[in-house]
Amino acid sequence: MPDSKRFLHPEAIARLARLDLRARHIVEGFLSGMHRSPYFGQSVEFRQHREYAPGDDLRHVDWKVWARQDRLYVKQFEEDTNLRCHLLVDVSASMQYGNGPLNKYEYACSVAASLAYLVLKQQDAIGCTSFDESIRKIVPTRSKRTHLQAIIDSLNVSEPQDKTEMFRILRSVAEAQPRRGMMILVSDLLTESDGLIRGLRLLRQRGHDVLVLHVMDDDELDFNFSGPTRFEGLESLDALNCNPRALREGYLDSLNEFLTETRRKLAGHGIDYALVRTSEPLGTALTKFLSSRMARQR
Repeated sequence: MPDSKRFLHPEAIARLARLDLRARHIVEGFLSGMHRSPYFGQSVEFRQHREYAPGDDLRHVDWKVWARQDRLYVKQFEEDTNLRCHLLVDVSASMQYGNGPLNKYEYACSVAASLAYLVLKQQDAIGCTSFDESIRKIVPTRSKRTHLQAIIDSLNVSEPQDKTEMFRILRSVAEAQPRRGMMILVSDLLTESDGLIRGLRLLRQRGHDVLVLHVMDDDELDFNFSGPTRFEGLESLDALNCNPRALREGYLDSLNEFLTETRRKLAGHGIDYALVRTSEPLGTALTKFLSSRMARQR
């Protein structure tokens, strides 16, 4: 596994003005430390060539091409190139929160753009849906490298707003994506829990492989506030003036109960889950998550 020091920290990433550059830096760091995992099928329907990458099965090298061009290429078959991935990115008002270089919305977009870059680099297909209480924008599933910009454009909303209406969104996605594929939800999961689970379960029932990246800020996970504090809701007009030290123990107990129950329910439906902090280097978060996925698929 690659050394996390080789990845850009959020402080460095935040200095990159363009999201596509941020994604490229993160993923190139990820790929430089890991061999590409071969998930080749046995289909006999040839589709295209691609350059050899360390870890590829030598049985798929086209030696005739090597003899002519003195470069290694592997044959890809229809089954090799049929990964269809769709990103579901929460851009609701609660995603505005953040006390570091990247707030939750910026971190989620960076993760999504990085995953899109990685999928397209593998010559697979990816699409994206950004949403709050309704769908903001849908980018259809494509495999062209130039498709990355369309996904990034869909994530560059003017400002996260409104609440999250998760079940209605996930049901719409399930109806709009009849072909089986991989669905990756990137969200802070601050929504009605039953609707979230019902929506994700529906995606699983439709045959999709479902992954959840739960993005939270350190403040939300550690609650290290001190002194009189006013908390204001981002998705409501509610506000609370209090001494946070008096609330910390109860808050953390409730948070741990929520996280434990969420993990349990998702695991019960065969849904992968990973909690990521916005203070965690994006490359490190991607490495841990994708490495665990690869380990489970062996």
